[in-house]
Amino acid sequence: MIEIRDDVPSSSPLEQHIPSSSSPPAARNLGGWKAIRYILGNESFEKLASMSLIANMTVYLQNKYHMGGASNVNVTTIWSGSSNVTSLLGAFLADTYLGRFRTLLFGTISSLLGMVLMTLTAAVPQLTPPKCEGESHCLQPEKWQLGFLFVSLGFLSIGAGGIRPCNIAFGADQFDTTTAKGRANLESFFNWWYFFFTIALLVALTGVIYIQTDVSWVIGLVIPTACLCISISIFLIGRHTFICKKPQGSIFADMLKVITAAYRKRQLNIALGSQLSFYDPPINDSDFHLKLSPTDRFKFLDKAAIITDPSELDAQGRPKNTWRLCSLQQVEQLKCLAALLPVWVSGIACFIPMDQHNAFGILQAIQMNKSLGSHFKIPPGWMGLTSMIALSIWIFIYEFVFIRQAKKLTGKDKGFTVAQRIKIGIVMSILCMLVAAIVEKKRRDSALKHGSFASPITVAVLLPQFILSGLIEAFAAVAMMEFYTTQMPESMRTVAGAVFFLSLSISSYVGSLLIYIIHHLTGKNEKSPPWLGGHDLNKNRLDYYYYVIAGLGAVNFLYFNFFASRYAVNSSVGEVELEKSNCHSKLHGDEEKGLEIHLR
Repeated sequence: MIEIRDDVPSSSPLEQHIPSSSSPPAARNLGGWKAIRYILGNESFEKLASMSLIANMTVYLQNKYHMGGASNVNVTTIWSGSSNVTSLLGAFLADTYLGRFRTLLFGTISSLLGMVLMTLTAAVPQLTPPKCEGESHCLQPEKWQLGFLFVSLGFLSIGAGGIRPCNIAFGADQFDTTTAKGRANLESFFNWWYFFFTIALLVALTGVIYIQTDVSWVIGLVIPTACLCISISIFLIGRHTFICKKPQGSIFADMLKVITAAYRKRQLNIALGSQLSFYDPPINDSDFHLKLSPTDRFKFLDKAAIITDPSELDAQGRPKNTWRLCSLQQVEQLKCLAALLPVWVSGIACFIPMDQHNAFGILQAIQMNKSLGSHFKIPPGWMGLTSMIALSIWIFIYEFVFIRQAKKLTGKDKGFTVAQRIKIGIVMSILCMLVAAIVEKKRRDSALKHGSFASPITVAVLLPQFILSGLIEAFAAVAMMEFYTTQMPESMRTVAGAVFFLSLSISSYVGSLLIYIIHHLTGKNEKSPPWLGGHDLNKNRLDYYYYVIAGLGAVNFLYFNFFASRYAVNSSVGEVELEKSNCHSKLHGDEEKGLEIHLR
């Protein structure tokens, strides 16, 4: 039987896996490594299934649905963005209504339904348009065929929304981190989680993609479908070992309440100062370190906590209507989020090149010489491995070479600041687009010269742009995730992840909008080929599009360098920067010292 625990709130992943000392004896026999083995098994097979489809979706849409560059990339980016948006909804439902166990279960079932429908598109010829006659004469899919495809992608997005925000947090719930052993086990769990995630990723990006591209799409999609069946089976078999905590509300709902209450009281004069009475209830001594200090920024939000009439409180001193009166703690939490917006906007612009390149770069690989020897052709989906390898190598160099050498020279564990890494990431995004544009022009000129659909130039020339794409993530994405996490108080760590995924989502939508605008504008000129669109990249000027994205990257660099960088507080430098960030909690004595050591 599943044990429901309601001893801690669900607003924070760190808070949620701290059980009460008064837990019933039965609960202490749950969780731990006997539960983790089922969670790791479930997660490994789920990731193998999802990543084998995500990495090869661009190729599948072109081969089976004959989608050209613009429509192909739009479908993949909107699908990617939607999967990140549903992650926010999944986090809200898990924290407020369903709990993590049910959210994970429903998410995996939804992914299985989506994968079954996707497999049918490969197995049933009537669900896709007929095969192309030659390289350029391809019939477009019917609306009902696209509808069936979009329904399958919708189920997959819903499934991702239930899985992504809950998988790691549910594993963390299984350990008692009030003990040294529990904390050590939790750290070990993270290591094993990333280990199995990497193994699943390598299998998906090599073996499964090869089967899909060079053997059979049907078999290549049946494999991830079977993996999801195994994933659900493992999860249900292990259900008797899980600690499942009762949902007790979401911080997202609190933020919406603050905005609503502040708007309702917008006519109040906040300048009255001491004449105003604010709702600031005391909190438990055990949670005192989560208390946020009042700040003077975004003062209009303080109106949400003003008590305009004693009748707003009940006999116990609590608000009768939480949509009209919020606590100062809730107000300060929203202020913390608002303070991240300048850097967050820069992150959206930075991720656009990475997102677009990962789609268009695959299309470039399709129209190049993929032969490796006389009997083997490199699957285009394998190009994504280059970005992963580049990211991994840089992280290894940074952690085990750069940081150690810096410590020998300065005596401190000091690497690049958050702002410096974001700037480098933006520069990498610009270089990535410039290199991609130069390579695309050479590829196109070569193909036109030989009068062929695929250029005789080897696909290896794409490696530099894929390496740069990986370095964008290694510098900018990692730095921004660290920034969001360190600048949020402990009670808002779930929000940090949600903010990061939301930036990825919006970058996908903005990229799709840019594709639509550029395709619409350049398609009107009959004297020159459109920059985007169509099945054949040789009839487009993709290199011009890359230059436009590089120009946007240059604008983003100026924006971040002269404006947003001042908000990118590098908390890793310690106490001075900590004082600049008003979003950190009040700390005392040894707790403060421990935090400073951790941040250094």
